[in-house]
Amino acid sequence: MKPIKLPKEQRELITENIRAYFEAERGETIGHLAADNLLEFFLNELGPAVYNSALSDCRTLASQRMQALEEDIYALEWKKR
Repeated sequence: MKPIKLPKEQRELITENIRAYFEAERGETIGHLAADNLLEFFLNELGPAVYNSALSDCRTLASQRMQALEEDIYALEWKKR
């Protein structure tokens, strides 16, 4: 699986949010590079699980929609009286 790439603006925003979290919740100041490294770690660790979960949700939704479509098609069939 290829690595998750975030747009530069989104990556910078998340990195700043990580820095703010460390300051507010832990009373620690971390630099931009440390926050970016932490983001990269979590993307590598959590990314595949989140991605696969999203695919599973998509698969379920597609299956439900196909079932509904099949029911609609059966409803259109002409029945012999």
